[in-house]
Amino acid sequence: MYAKPDSTTMKARVARAGDAMDAALKSLSYRLTETDDQGMDPTAKAAPAPLNGMRNDNARVVETPAEVAPLPASAKRVPDAVATGRPSREEAEAAVRTLLRWAGDDPSREGLRDTPARVVKAYGQLFGGYEQDADALLERVFEEVEGYSDIVLVRDIPFYSHCEHHMVPFMGLAHIAYYPTKGVVGLSKLARVVDTFARRLQTQETMTAQIADVIESILKPRGIAVMVEAEHLCMAMRGVQKAGVSTLTTQFRGAFKDDANEQVRFLTLVRNSKN
Repeated sequence: MYAKPDSTTMKARVARAGDAMDAALKSLSYRLTETDDQGMDPTAKAAPAPLNGMRNDNARVVETPAEVAPLPASAKRVPDAVATGRPSREEAEAAVRTLLRWAGDDPSREGLRDTPARVVKAYGQLFGGYEQDADALLERVFEEVEGYSDIVLVRDIPFYSHCEHHMVPFMGLAHIAYYPTKGVVGLSKLARVVDTFARRLQTQETMTAQIADVIESILKPRGIAVMVEAEHLCMAMRGVQKAGVSTLTTQFRGAFKDDANEQVRFLTLVRNSKN
């Protein structure tokens, strides 16, 4: 037979064990939150998830600043690496010859002999937007507009760009509207802004936002609306191979973003050009 355990002794043992566990956890919590001047690794300041709720009146709370993801290179108005580390024209032509060989053709045959030089020259025009500053295009503002403050709309601006994923063209129309505050810019300048961003490796979404960004930062209008509609040959010529599919992107800022009626007015004015 077994003797009946003494309940008083058992309770005392449980209490002592509980006290020991509390002390160990409290000590561990202190070590995890010690300050830098005590020689602890800063990465060890935060307690594991199960200990986050423990109270430690002596611990100094260390706030870790949230990391902000850098903007992609395509989102910058003038990419930093345009003039740095740029290959020479000879290196660019050699790269074209390599691609021709990879495609299965002979770069030395008569029809392809001058192709590398032609391609490099064409790329200089097709991607000329990297050397243009969209901000500078909008610097001259005409303030003498006899108090005009209603909508200014430039629609059906044709553009040609290249998808940054496959370097295949996409093309279409851009429509820009704004409510001026301090003045207006020459209408051709808005078309040049579109060309500046279109003549870079792009996504349609980024390009739409870039156009709105530069107009907003330079002109500071009461409202901006930008709509871009395009057909992407990377979708028509490869992949699913669906020709005639249009992609539409928009950006609304200020009065256009705050008032749905203004969006309707903008879209109605744009669509009237199709009739």
